[in-house]
Amino acid sequence: MPPLDVEAVVDALVQVLRSGASLAKIPPDEAERQIAELLAFVRRRLTADYDVDPFGFDEDFTLHAYLPILRPLYRSWFRVEVRGAEHVPAEGGALVVANHSGTIALDALMTQVALYDDHPAHRHLRMLGADLVFATPVVGDLARKSGCTLATSEDAERLLRAGELVGVWPEGFKGVGKPFSERYKLQRFGRGGFVAAALRAGVPIVPCSIVGAEETYPMLGNAASLAKLLGMPYFPLTPTFPWLGLLGMVPLPSKWIIEFGEPVRTDELGAGAGEDPMTVFALTDEIRQTIQESLYRILATRDSAFFG
Repeated sequence: MPPLDVEAVVDALVQVLRSGASLAKIPPDEAERQIAELLAFVRRRLTADYDVDPFGFDEDFTLHAYLPILRPLYRSWFRVEVRGAEHVPAEGGALVVANHSGTIALDALMTQVALYDDHPAHRHLRMLGADLVFATPVVGDLARKSGCTLATSEDAERLLRAGELVGVWPEGFKGVGKPFSERYKLQRFGRGGFVAAALRAGVPIVPCSIVGAEETYPMLGNAASLAKLLGMPYFPLTPTFPWLGLLGMVPLPSKWIIEFGEPVRTDELGAGAGEDPMTVFALTDEIRQTIQESLYRILATRDSAFFG
C-alpha cells in the first residue's frame, strides 16, 4: 500500500473548506484564519504530532475538534448562562459536583464547555463517567479523548492530586433517567466516594446547579422491557422520541443556567477525614442539600424554560 500523500490530502481539504466558507458567506480573513487552524490540526493528526496523557486525554483533539462541535449547541441552542465561575479555582485540584438530568447527559458536556470557554483560566473538566459510557462504541473513545475517565474514587483522587479539575454527577442514571414529573428533585448521591476522594486529596468541592437540562428531552415514560433487552438503564419515551425517529433525538431548545456555588474546603477537616464514614456522609449530604436549594432558588426566579 503506497504511503499517504499528506500534502495532497491537505490541498484537497483546503479547496473544500474555501468552497464551504464562500457558500456560508464567511468573511475571507476569518475564513482563512479558521482554515489555517483546522489545517494545522489535521497535519498534527496525520503525522501523530500530539500527546495523550496516562488517562487517554487528548488536549489537541479536545481543543480543535471536540469543543468546537459542542459550542453551537452551548451558545446558540441552549444559550447557556454561566454564574459564579469565579468560585471555581483558577489552578490546582478541585471537585465540581453537579445535579444530573435530561435523559441524555448533555448537562455534563455543557458544563465542560462552560469551564473552558467562560472561566478566566480556561480549565479542562476531567469528568468521571459510568462503565456504560466506555462500553459504548465510539462514545467511549470520544469520552477518553475529551478527558473523561472511569468513575472510581482511585482515579478521581489521582487526578485531584495532580491538580486537575474533576467533575462528577453522583446521581448517575437515577438522575439523568428520572421521569419529567420528578424534575429538579435530586436523587440519592450514592455512597459518597467522590467526597472521600476530595477529602483524601485535600481539595475544595464546588457545588454546581444546572437548570434547563430537564426540559431538553422530557421523559414521560420508560419502556423497561425494551431497555433490559438492549442492556440499557432505561429506554426513554419523550414527546418526540421514538415517535419521530431520528428527528425525535433533537433536543428541545431550553434556556440553560449553570451556576457554580462557593467552594467547600476539605483541607481543614484533617488527613484522616476521608476514612471516616460519618464525615463523608455528612459532607455528601451537605453538598446535596446546597445544590437542591440552589436549584429551587434559580427555578423561582427564571422567567421561562425556553425564553430569556
